[in-house]
Amino acid sequence: MRTVAFAALISLGALSAPAFAEDLVFELINNSSVNLQNLYVSPSDTDTWGEDILGVEILASGEVGTVTIADGLATCAYDLLFVTDTGTEVTSSQDLCVLNTFTLND
Repeated sequence: MRTVAFAALISLGALSAPAFAEDLVFELINNSSVNLQNLYVSPSDTDTWGEDILGVEILASGEVGTVTIADGLATCAYDLLFVTDTGTEVTSSQDLCVLNTFTLND
């Protein structure tokens, strides 16, 4: 099992963050039978997705990655869009302030 680290610097224009905002970090476990090609994350109260966190990396089936969201926001509610290498899209909404791991299953 290979561990991969990903970081997201989500750009949301002119939004300012309180001084107590911290990076959100969680382990992403790909427990599905397909490779994860893209991961997009955005605060739940926005209508647009951030940049692809994985970039050129792929999180293969059975791999674990560390995801860091360093957007400077003091929000916990995020939407996640997973895109597999077969083109399947899966969305989820999570409170990332309490999430230590997220497991992607079939």
